[in-house]
Amino acid sequence: MNPRSVVVTGLGPVTPIGVGGPAFHDAQVAARTGTRTISRFDPAGLPVRIAGEVDLPAAFALDGQAAAATDRCTHLAAAAAHLAVRDSGLDLDAEDPSRIGVVLGTGIGGVSTWEHTNQVALERGCTRVSPRFIPMAMPNNPASWIATHYHTTGPSTAVVTACASGAEAIAVAYLMIAAGQADVVLTGGAEAPITPIVVTGFANMRALSRRNDEPARASRPFSADRDGFVIAEGAAVLVLESAGHAAARGATVHARLAGVGSTTDAFHMTRPRPDGDCARRALVTAMSTADLCPDDVSYVNAHGTGTQFNDAAEVTAIRGALGVAADRVPVSSTKSLTGHSLGASGAIEAVASVQAITTGVIPPTANLDRPDPALGLDFVPAGARAATVRAVLSNSFAFGGHNVVLAFTRA
Repeated sequence: MNPRSVVVTGLGPVTPIGVGGPAFHDAQVAARTGTRTISRFDPAGLPVRIAGEVDLPAAFALDGQAAAATDRCTHLAAAAAHLAVRDSGLDLDAEDPSRIGVVLGTGIGGVSTWEHTNQVALERGCTRVSPRFIPMAMPNNPASWIATHYHTTGPSTAVVTACASGAEAIAVAYLMIAAGQADVVLTGGAEAPITPIVVTGFANMRALSRRNDEPARASRPFSADRDGFVIAEGAAVLVLESAGHAAARGATVHARLAGVGSTTDAFHMTRPRPDGDCARRALVTAMSTADLCPDDVSYVNAHGTGTQFNDAAEVTAIRGALGVAADRVPVSSTKSLTGHSLGASGAIEAVASVQAITTGVIPPTANLDRPDPALGLDFVPAGARAATVRAVLSNSFAFGGHNVVLAFTRA
């Protein structure tokens, strides 16, 4: 393997169905969903009262002072980074800090801090706004916190491309390593959007499922009766390294990040191009940079939100990119289990994609009792499936027309 090839050595998922790699994988295999009635605030009277919330174990929570100075988005990112570094076996004290980077994506960042501060200003006046407000709310706070906590002084940046942010961050990290700017990058995404204004905003757009009386069955991508996505919080961090650096320290390599593809629809702020052409080009570019052809692809981890337009456009893109191979490649949606964690979703799904390679198990699409006959791919509807998984394409498509595809292969 080329020493500058990019490999995955650490996984840190923090999701509504499990925290840590083993718990997350087990929940996927069991098709256990994480949607429930919202508990982070009282949702009574709202049109949507369900979401995917993370039960963050105390062992991964920040201490009182650090927690008070950071938004929940950063809390989740910190837990994910801890898990990923631990999984990688990296001894950061023994590394050159100038060769370690951090790239974190988020769609909206510290939104709970914004909402709370706005309420304080309205009720008590602007002079009572906390001096911590600005740094807590900044979208780069998760990336900055991780870099500061681990004393890494290599390139550090935040990516904000709506629901593609986590995947875009991983793509940026890939390019950093391939270009020789870093040997190791902690990368992924984090989001904590379970707030009254954000939930209601998405609900008023008619983007969210309104199955308030059956939360576990609300997220149903590719189903004929899908009615929107389930909003969720979560985070995931991956440790990426150059193959040479990983080999030199004897690291366990989970998979290779072999290629990336990125395009923009330039069509509509919230709707995808119906013909899926730009998403198709992102898929083709990811395969090309990974030196894959359609027949090499073992599995597609779909963006799969459960909205009418997105699911249809994604299927069109997959068919356009894979051609006749699309009829035999399994496709499934992690969001059917976790809900849609916006800027964190691409990173969480990257973890799921790597785990499909390492375990030989393709996770199912939950709640797919009645597949939409107009879509017609192999959506893995009836439980997890054992398979030989050599190459995975992970799709992330976002408001604003951002399309990102990550190609993972066996190391």
